[in-house]
Amino acid sequence: MLRAVTASLCSSCPRAQLFTLLARACASSGQPENSHTVNTLRSLSVDVSKIRKTKGWVLSRSPVYVREVAALLWDAGADESVVAWVLQTHLEAVLCTPELLEAQRELWMSVCASPRDLVGITEKFPASFFTADGHLEHQRANVAFFRDLGLHRCVVAKLMASAPQSFSDPVKKNQEMVRTFQKAYLELGGDEVNMRVWLQKVLSQNPHVLLKPLEIVRNNMTFLQQQGFARSEVLQLLSKLKGFVTEVQPKTVGLTLDCAWDTLGFTAASLRQLVLKCPSLLFFSVAVLAERFRSFLSAGNSLQQITETPAVLDLTPQILQYRVQKLTSCGYDIRTGSLEPFTGNKELEMSYRKVCVQREAAL
Repeated sequence: MLRAVTASLCSSCPRAQLFTLLARACASSGQPENSHTVNTLRSLSVDVSKIRKTKGWVLSRSPVYVREVAALLWDAGADESVVAWVLQTHLEAVLCTPELLEAQRELWMSVCASPRDLVGITEKFPASFFTADGHLEHQRANVAFFRDLGLHRCVVAKLMASAPQSFSDPVKKNQEMVRTFQKAYLELGGDEVNMRVWLQKVLSQNPHVLLKPLEIVRNNMTFLQQQGFARSEVLQLLSKLKGFVTEVQPKTVGLTLDCAWDTLGFTAASLRQLVLKCPSLLFFSVAVLAERFRSFLSAGNSLQQITETPAVLDLTPQILQYRVQKLTSCGYDIRTGSLEPFTGNKELEMSYRKVCVQREAAL
């Protein structure tokens, strides 16, 4: 499943779109396949018939470096199945010259803790590792920038793997985004001593924040302040939302907060406290929030219980139903008990065992 999702993600990046355009051009030219490439791929257990359906244009290219790609992966500790998987999902890798492969290996090993980590990246994010030659200098500059910030190298590796385009662009864009977060952190009352750790959390939780326009970050921070949140509360929200502050849609949030206001009868101050306890409310549409309320109320809960433990609103109706059934099966009264056991798997299991023990003791 992970491999299928990864392949889908890789196909959506700009670099993959460029390869698609090349594919159409080569397919229309009717160039014959490179028999050496085909035979080498087959010897590595790659399904060439599937390759022909999606990336057949690569089979017509020359020169290609199939053995060189396989050797790089083997040297890092990859087994035959991983090598076949990488070639199957990102055959464009064979267009990388030996010099580029070595340069990429050196760059990635500067941020990977071990060769096994490198194998994991090439397996999950092959398009991030096997990049075009023209991006190498930008990649080096961006790696150096983030390392100079004091970010742990495994965090830099995660950023480069998850959001490769942000490392293929000039370093200036990342510098501006980082400065925006740093400035906001300090203006909202953050401690400069802890800024590096805070920034590392923001970026590692959502690497794609680096690809967002600066205006979105600035506008969303301003929007939160306009809702009446104090500076310290906005910083608290930024810390909880991490990089996902860019996903906040002000228009949708306004409607959602109005829905919560009408449903719960809260004051503006009380509603802000609810959001601070459950920041995901900022991402709910009115329809989703209304559905969550209906699910809890129909299960026998009260609005007071929900407001005391708003994190339960993160639960989908399906998950809620399962957890209600599990706890009620052993005698838990959800109408009078706390909703805290519903907020996570660990809490659910602890409460389930506790209630079961209490019921057995009463028998």
